[in-house]
Amino acid sequence: MRSAWTRLLAALTPWKVVGLVFLVSGAYATVLRFTRGLGGSTNLSDTFPWGMWVGFDILCGVGLAAGGFTVSAMVYILRLEKYRPLARPAVLTAFIGYLMVVGGLMFDLGHPWRIWHPMVMWNPHSVMFEIAWCVTLYSSVLALEVSAMVFEKLRWARTTRVVHAATFPLTVCAVLLSMLHQSSLGSMFLIVPGRLHELWYTPILPLLFFISAMGVGLAMTIMESTLSSRTFGRASELEILAPVGRLASIVFGLYLVIRLADMFRSGALTSIWPVDRASAYFLLEIALLAAPVVLFNTVRVARNARWLYHTAQVAVLGFVVSRLNVAVTGFEVVAGESYVPYWTEVAVTGMLVTVGVIGFYLAARYLPVFEPDELEHAREQSWQEERERHAAFARAGKAGAAPVETAGG
Repeated sequence: MRSAWTRLLAALTPWKVVGLVFLVSGAYATVLRFTRGLGGSTNLSDTFPWGMWVGFDILCGVGLAAGGFTVSAMVYILRLEKYRPLARPAVLTAFIGYLMVVGGLMFDLGHPWRIWHPMVMWNPHSVMFEIAWCVTLYSSVLALEVSAMVFEKLRWARTTRVVHAATFPLTVCAVLLSMLHQSSLGSMFLIVPGRLHELWYTPILPLLFFISAMGVGLAMTIMESTLSSRTFGRASELEILAPVGRLASIVFGLYLVIRLADMFRSGALTSIWPVDRASAYFLLEIALLAAPVVLFNTVRVARNARWLYHTAQVAVLGFVVSRLNVAVTGFEVVAGESYVPYWTEVAVTGMLVTVGVIGFYLAARYLPVFEPDELEHAREQSWQEERERHAAFARAGKAGAAPVETAGG
């Protein structure tokens, strides 16, 4: 008994303990949410109805999952075969990310059991209606793309060929749907010109949301690949990830140029001085997004997997601060209120992230998510050739004739 406890304690790393705490506290917070309602279990109110669950779980979650359509477009539409090893993990990350977004949405909705209403009660004039349909359709497309890994694991050859044949049209649909709902998330905030601070309110919010999602999707691809290499003992893909970092720097650079040029045009830049709470958060956001633009193009980062990973972390943090500024800070400073998430909101978010990490780990362990390295591919090819030779001998034996040896035999 003592040895079992010893093994259990030895297996508990600090990160596993944190994940276990989030799972337990998140489960208890779930009970509170659905027994006491939003008012009794969160710090949300009628004057501040959107908090952490919208700002992080939905706005950030959808953006952080953008690597799926970005990398898929690079590989399957632009035919950049160099990045093919990144495609499947990116699609899996996107699929799990959207499941987490839907999970967060179920907690935030006042009546989550009515989530199916937009499917049958159409309101084409509503941005929410468009987002609901696009997220539903895009999640379905991701499920079909991920199903190829399941069918390969089950060795359903015919079904696998059908799904592989549909890869290109599925990718085209994924890109179109992502363009629609990534930008529409920004469109939601265009209806509150008097309630969102001018440092973040702009008519081009849909464009800014889409561009920033592309940039953070590439940064998340770097983080996912690096963490997967460490967890599963795979070789670092630095020669592929370094160009991805440079591409992310171009996207974030474009975002900053458009953002600052629009602020200069509208005169919003004058709100930076004197420095107050709003301008401090704005300057933090710009600094975090500008740093990767420079760092991704330095030799030290391009040649060091650890530095590349940390630079991607900064980019992701800058994106998260940017989205939270739009969803929370920009409303707080105008309303003169202060919103601090209740512990249940943090617990639910932590639980969703933990479940997502566990889901990716299990899928990556038991499904063909990663491209095999050269040695593994050569070994598999050798085994395939051996099986073919044995099958040839068996067929020849049944026919009563001696098989002809091949050059490789």
